Amino acid sequence: MTEMNSSPIAYAVRDAVAYVTLDRPKYANAQNSAMTYAIDDALTRAVNDDDVAVIVLSGAGKHFCAGHDIGTPGRDVDESFDRRAMIYWDHVGRKGVDSRFARESEVYLGMCRRWREIPKPMIAKVHGACIAGGLMLAWACDFIVASDDAFFSDPVVKMGIPGVEYFAHPWVMSPRVAKEFLFTGDRFDARRALDAGLVNQVVSRGELDGHVDAIAARIAAMPAFGLALAKKAVNQAEDLQGFRSGLDSVFGLHHMGHAHNAEIAGDSLNGMDVRNLRG
Repeated sequence: MTEMNSSPIAYAVRDAVAYVTLDRPKYANAQNSAMTYAIDDALTRAVNDDDVAVIVLSGAGKHFCAGHDIGTPGRDVDESFDRRAMIYWDHVGRKGVDSRFARESEVYLGMCRRWREIPKPMIAKVHGACIAGGLMLAWACDFIVASDDAFFSDPVVKMGIPGVEYFAHPWVMSPRVAKEFLFTGDRFDARRALDAGLVNQVVSRGELDGHVDAIAARIAAMPAFGLALAKKAVNQAEDLQGFRSGLDSVFGLHHMGHAHNAEIAGDSLNGMDVRNLRG
């Protein structure tokens, strides 16, 4: 096994599988910009390692990911980071919508799109909370295995925003279920998530690690180029159904919501914090 421990991500390779673990358990793996760049580093490393065939994304501690960081001491909304991805210009020093749009184009929508397109299969291993920004991380993976204690929600309509930046909702579940998910902000437990199409499989918490390891080993035995082509084929079909243009259109609505909040309430999050947003 090889390991790289650079907070807020842990990285290990075992038996042709790269394990990328969100590693801010004290804050339920709340997703700040440092984390998205660290994920990008880890995935780049895994893609460039010929000994890695499959990638597993998971969370340390009690939860997979409780969403975007909107209130921990590690919140880094005003900091610049390595610009190697060149998805958008740096948000620091810019004002208003320009700043918000630039930052979220880079660390949220842009990063998730990059990760969806990587040529190696990715499995999200989800336990505990998978909320808002956590959904985006899981949805960028090729499929999701959840433990029976997992729950899923996107409560940001409470902010006056239509949904998270990577708006995959109508593609990962039916439009009617997506509306219920968003309009109520309710949590879907693992079984409801399975019925709705949000996840592929549900197993007990105790079986989760072994079950995912077995799936990863089975996939790792397939030809790497065949897997890459199959992944691209499905992604292209999804894009022909409007996925990519849908993401763009809703990202604009997302920022309309932020801008409206900033104009009316003086705060792009409409005064919401981790306590009143997630309940």
